[in-house]
Amino acid sequence: MAASEAAPFAKTGGLGDVLGVLPAQLQQRGIECAVVIPRHRSVSLTGARKVFEGLHVWLSGGFYLCDVWSREHSGVTYYFLDHPGLYDRDGLYGHPDDAVRYAVLSLGTLGIARHLFRPDVLHLHDWHTALTPIYLKTFFPNDPTFEGVKTLLTLHNLYDCRIAPERLPEIGLDRRYFRTDWMEFHGSASFLKAGLVFADQLSAVSPGYAREIQTAESGEGYQGILSSRSDQLTGILNGVDYAEWNPETDRHIAANYSAKDLSGKRKCKAALLERFGFPVDDVIDRPLVGVVSRLAEQKGWELVREIFHEFCALDMTFILLGSGEYRYETMFWHMENFHRQKVRAFLGFDNALAHQIEAGADIFLMPSRYEPCGLNQLYSLKYGTLPVVRATGGLDDTIDEETGFKFKGYTGQNLLGALRTALQRYESPTVWREMMVTAMGRDYSWNRSTDEYIALYGRL
Repeated sequence: MAASEAAPFAKTGGLGDVLGVLPAQLQQRGIECAVVIPRHRSVSLTGARKVFEGLHVWLSGGFYLCDVWSREHSGVTYYFLDHPGLYDRDGLYGHPDDAVRYAVLSLGTLGIARHLFRPDVLHLHDWHTALTPIYLKTFFPNDPTFEGVKTLLTLHNLYDCRIAPERLPEIGLDRRYFRTDWMEFHGSASFLKAGLVFADQLSAVSPGYAREIQTAESGEGYQGILSSRSDQLTGILNGVDYAEWNPETDRHIAANYSAKDLSGKRKCKAALLERFGFPVDDVIDRPLVGVVSRLAEQKGWELVREIFHEFCALDMTFILLGSGEYRYETMFWHMENFHRQKVRAFLGFDNALAHQIEAGADIFLMPSRYEPCGLNQLYSLKYGTLPVVRATGGLDDTIDEETGFKFKGYTGQNLLGALRTALQRYESPTVWREMMVTAMGRDYSWNRSTDEYIALYGRL
C-alpha cells in the first residue's frame, strides 16, 4: 500500500486511520502487506532502521536522492520515504510544490517495490499516489519485477492535484500525456484522473459513495470516467476499530456500559453535562444532541445557519466539539452565548472529549452535504447514540429506520424535520431503548471490510 499518511505515524483524518488498521487486518489473514508513506516531520525514527540508502527517484531529467527507513507496527512493515527537502515540513499538505512531493512518493513507491518488497498488488490511496499506475506502465513496461503486478486505487474523496500542462516535465512526464482520455482535465493535468484512467481497479470507501460519484451532482467532473469504469469500481465501507471505540472498555468515559446494561450511559451523560457546566438535575432527562466534526461546508453546517433560530428553539441540550471555518466557529460561538441554557461549543479538538460526547449524548448529528464513508455515525451506533444524518454516501449505507433518522433533501427544513422526529421518538423510552440496543448490535468492524478487500485483490 502507498498513501500520504498512516496512523500512528502521520494522520490528518480517516485516510490515516485506514492505513493504520487495514494492513494489520490483512496481515492477520495471511496477506503479506507493507505500507509506504513519506517520512513527514511527525514521523519519529525511534525504533526504525535504514533499509535503503540513496534511492534515486528520477524526475525532470534529474533525480531526488531518498533514503528508506523501516519500522514494524502491528505486525506490518511500514516504509518511510525520506527526503528532508520535500517532507520535513510543518503540515502534510498545502505546500506550493505538493505536485512534486507526491510525484516523488508515487514513483518512489515503485523503487521500494523493486528493491525491498515485491508485491502482487499495489494498493494506492487518493490523488497523492495516483500517478503510480501511469509511472508503472510508462517507465517499467518490461521490468520483470513488475510482471503481473496489478494496481488498485481507493478513493477516500475526490480531492485532486492539478498542474498546468507545461509543468508536466516537473513530474517526469511530457505533453503526450495531456490528452482528454488520459490526464487533461479542464485545461489542467490531473493527478487523480491519471489514476482513474490507468489503475487496473478502483474502489470507494462505501457502496453509496461509489454510486454517487458517478453522477453529475457528486462526481466533481469525474463522473464520466467513473461511469465508464463502473465494472471496475467497488464500494467497500471503512471499518471501526472497536478496540478504541467500545463503551464496554473505553477508558475515556465516566462509566462503561453495554447493550445488556445501559445504566452507565446515564452516568456518562451526567458527567458530560457537568463538564460543560449544565445543571445536571435540571437537564438530565432532556435529550442531549452531540456533535464531533470539522466545521466545514461539506459537513452540512450551512443547513444549521439556515434554521438558526428554529434550531435553537428545539427542546434539547446541544454540545459540539469541532474546529474549522471561521464562519461556522463564529456561528456556534454566538449560539452558545445567546442560548447558554441549552448550548455549549468547544472549538478545538480533544480526543478524550470526543469519546465522552459519543458516550454521553442521546443523539448524534451529521447533516453532511456529502460523506464518502463517515466514522462518527458508526461510533455512535456502538455507543447507543442514535444518529440523525443526511442520506448520502456511507451515512445512507449504515443508518436505517431501526438505528437512526435520515433526511434526503439538502435543506435546513429537512434537517429540522429529521431532528424533530428524533426528539419526538425520544419521548417514548421503550421504543428508544429498543433502537439503542439494535444500534449497538450492528457490526461495522474491519472483519467484513477486510474480507471484501481480499476478494477484490483476488479478482485483480
